[in-house]
Amino acid sequence: MCKKIINLGLIGFGKVGAGVVRVLQDSARLLEEKIGARPVLKKIADVDISSRRDVSVDRHLLTTELNDILDDPEIEVVIELTGTTLVAKRLMLKAMSEGKHIVTANKAVLAQNWAELFATAKKNRVGIFYEASVGAGIPVIQVIREGLAANHISRIFGILNGTTNYILTRMQKDKINFEEALDEARKKGFAEPDPSLDIGGFDSMHKIVILSNLAFGKKIEIKDVYVEGIDRIDEKDIRYGEEFGYSLKLLAIAKETGTPGVLTHQQRVGKGARHRTALHSMEKNLRPAEIEVRVHPTFLPKEHLLSSVEHEFNAIYIVGDLTGPIVLYGRGAGQMSASSAVIGDLIYLGRKIVGGNAGEISGLWEERRKGIKIKNIADVRSRYYLRFSVVDSPGVLAKISNILGRHNISIAQVIQKEERRKDVVPVVMMTHEAVEKNVQHALSLIDRLKIVKAKTVLIRVEDGTTFC
Repeated sequence: MCKKIINLGLIGFGKVGAGVVRVLQDSARLLEEKIGARPVLKKIADVDISSRRDVSVDRHLLTTELNDILDDPEIEVVIELTGTTLVAKRLMLKAMSEGKHIVTANKAVLAQNWAELFATAKKNRVGIFYEASVGAGIPVIQVIREGLAANHISRIFGILNGTTNYILTRMQKDKINFEEALDEARKKGFAEPDPSLDIGGFDSMHKIVILSNLAFGKKIEIKDVYVEGIDRIDEKDIRYGEEFGYSLKLLAIAKETGTPGVLTHQQRVGKGARHRTALHSMEKNLRPAEIEVRVHPTFLPKEHLLSSVEHEFNAIYIVGDLTGPIVLYGRGAGQMSASSAVIGDLIYLGRKIVGGNAGEISGLWEERRKGIKIKNIADVRSRYYLRFSVVDSPGVLAKISNILGRHNISIAQVIQKEERRKDVVPVVMMTHEAVEKNVQHALSLIDRLKIVKAKTVLIRVEDGTTFC
């Protein structure tokens, strides 16, 4: 009996592409056993086919023409690893229109074109698989899509970028400044020559957009996400935050606030008239659900699990109504880690192809909750770390506190440091929970005071019940 062959076309023969080829070569027998068919790499396309890679391939497999893959009716699966956006979008749309399935690691093209790509996949009865787009070998996509399918997910907190996590770890542990930590990250290969996508928070933004779309069943677009990077972080703020009991991370946050329109199982459990009365009250006071998605430097309690994630490692903290919190941890980048995710998708897809039901695969996505509101950053509630640079004179704290109080901002803790520079001293505060727009308005007034000599530093804080 002749075994089935699944022909593959690889577009993008860079570091991850070479890793995928190596796994296809070295684990051919294992992959055939797991899939039930033999995956065959029929063509590899790249703009550069002359440079040496760390894997050997038959020269006849190589081409610079995308259409050698896209127009080949025998190729059933396109593995897209270009790292581009416009080119990747065009080739993915064309491949799907030709009935080809997609396996990709391209977080940017997914985040920017999510709805269109999945609508095209549905129309052509093909699948898009993208485990490697978030967290490389950390299986977060499969966990949310399959493992937590029975859950209503209310929270996702992610350390999703190894470069920024490495920089912040070095700043905290070794008391070095941002530029020194960035330079070290470059030397170790954790940072690109142009690290702006990483340190600006945009890499994390692409990833949290993908996770939010998947978890909440709501179309989240890039314009919906507030993004702030780590390039203006001062080592002294990390040090002061430690005195309050916090660690600093670049955190990608996705929350559903309000209620989802139904009560959870835990809320419904109970008997008796008193419980029925309480249940009726809860149902009557259901608040419309809202989703907030943001990326920014964030202080976390030192005892929280995410605070222990250091150097280039990633972690994703997910809260489901049935499971409670779970944490996924590992290396969020790297040739073989990303290759593992790509091959994992290929195995899953290959089994569907062999079973003859690839047209109904669960790699598809549809918006289920069109009416739910996306919350603007101005309406977000948070605690805040504030550092004021003020003249050393009586009454300074009273003037600042007065303005904060008028904007419904309550002070939880204050530290007045003895560090002095040209008669300017830092006053550091931790607030109780407040509304972002109130905080920003108050700071705009405070920064105009003659006693304030530099723009106030603001860092948001997540702790306590926000993780539940």
